Amino acid sequence: MRSITALLLAACIGSATGWAAAQAPSPSAADSQAARLHALFDAEWEWAMRTFPEWATLSGDHRYDDRLSDESRAARDAIDAHQRETLAKLEQIDRAGLSATDRVSYDLMLAKTRERIEGQQFRGERALVVTAQQGPHLGFANLMRASPAATERDLENILARMAALPKQVDQTIEQLREGVALGWVTFKPSLERVPAQIDGVLVADVTKSPLFDPFTRMSDAIPAPTRERLAQQAQRALRDEVYPALRRLRAFVVDTLLPIAPQDGAMSRYPGGRAAYEYALRTHTTTPLSAEQIHAIGLREVKRLRGEMETQMKLAGFDGGFDAFVAHLNTDPKFFYADAQSLLAGYRDIGKRIDPELPKLFAELPRAPYGVRAIPAHEGVGVSERYQGPAADGTTAGWFEANVVALGERPTWQMETLMAHEAVPGHHLQIARALELKDLPHFRRNAWYTAYIEGWALYAETLGTELGLYADPYSRFGHLQMQAFRAARLVVDTGIHALGWTRQQAIDWMTERTGFKREYVQAQVDRYYVWPGQATSYMIGALEIVALRDRARAALGDRFDLRRFHMAVLDTGPVPLSVLALQIDDWIAAEQARTK
Repeated sequence: MRSITALLLAACIGSATGWAAAQAPSPSAADSQAARLHALFDAEWEWAMRTFPEWATLSGDHRYDDRLSDESRAARDAIDAHQRETLAKLEQIDRAGLSATDRVSYDLMLAKTRERIEGQQFRGERALVVTAQQGPHLGFANLMRASPAATERDLENILARMAALPKQVDQTIEQLREGVALGWVTFKPSLERVPAQIDGVLVADVTKSPLFDPFTRMSDAIPAPTRERLAQQAQRALRDEVYPALRRLRAFVVDTLLPIAPQDGAMSRYPGGRAAYEYALRTHTTTPLSAEQIHAIGLREVKRLRGEMETQMKLAGFDGGFDAFVAHLNTDPKFFYADAQSLLAGYRDIGKRIDPELPKLFAELPRAPYGVRAIPAHEGVGVSERYQGPAADGTTAGWFEANVVALGERPTWQMETLMAHEAVPGHHLQIARALELKDLPHFRRNAWYTAYIEGWALYAETLGTELGLYADPYSRFGHLQMQAFRAARLVVDTGIHALGWTRQQAIDWMTERTGFKREYVQAQVDRYYVWPGQATSYMIGALEIVALRDRARAALGDRFDLRRFHMAVLDTGPVPLSVLALQIDDWIAAEQARTK
């Protein structure tokens, strides 16, 4: 398999000599420039925590737990202006006067800032702020779930956020109005799911709402009369402020957006949408690959993986065709759990089998633990399993979240590869490790480059055999099916947004090639419509990590150590694939020198 590294290097933020071989600056110059750079890093982090207080909470910074982000037009314009000001400050720093490590950090912030400024032109696409995947109807419930409830102050902060939500919802509606004026409205099949999602949190008994969650887990250290007072205040706030605001959002979706929502949500159908899609592909894959190139890679990988899936079907002793085998796997009761708690226990068992095997593949493991819990039921059957990272301050664990309301679509033979992707050695191992890289600035430890993060998680699935997973043809089939599904995304995402595919064509093609249930595929295809380009990053990233591993093994021969290679990948922190390639080249050179 040909590496895509050559294409990546062409788009590299800096030249190879700029990254690794530039002459070291004098100590005085380095100190001066480094001090300016790190002051800017610190100032940017503080600005981000203030400006996006929800993110601060999730990151373990609780100074702003009583606030919500300002979504007004003026605030969004101020954020855009801030990015331009940051670029000017970065360009005033002499890159040549930085150490090698600081040059990497400088180049990453410079490139990301330029990328954000480039994205400012896509105002219509940026106005699609309510879908079946995002919006205050989902985000606020998730924030409540993640908010601390150990002290009276914690609960007072949550009450302040409840009081602030109506304003944020009204600002969100104004953003949606801007989108309408610009010709950008979320496409109908996704938008149609939103009213039911809102209804799922507006339950008649407010104490049963996901929005009441913090008040169900108040610490016993808070006096009982105080807990009762806070709970009563929360119920009033939900009834009198939060519920009416979310009802306004629901009414706007139903009365204003749905009647004009397009049935075809392809980016190419929107004003300036093709350029917006090309931008999305670049930002998500961190490569210059075109839609046509990505489409071709997907076709190649789907063909390869489909052949391997059929091999496992034969090893299972099944005499019928592929469709009949898939039907058997999706209907035989022995492949399904009967209740939510059993499904969660099944995932926990897999995790406990993986954990003791991890030292075989990793020289160091993160300290943060992870747990398994259910995705809130109000989000619906179409939501995929996911991961929520630990707080940077160590106060919360990471979480693998499973969909337990779609038991009929969660067969046991898929569970091992899902656990490997979302928890260990996938997202949890990578994200928790990144947070521990204290020599890197905050923005690098918390960076989100989709191709790196999702690419690592998809690559991590392929390590399952070494970890004792996929011991029977059914689980091996499930692993290969999931890989094929991620490869099919390359075809479908580019097909619908750039190559003229219809929604039905995408659903039919993906269902037939992967063997996933049509209902699940439909929900996934609708996700690609409202999150363009994101789904292409998984396989592009995984293929590059495999290519880099093969390159390192070829260069080092018997001196190649897989455990050390994995740490070299993880200890860069999240980076664009072009940067990862250069960092691995440096690691190869260092390993050659170390093992002479």
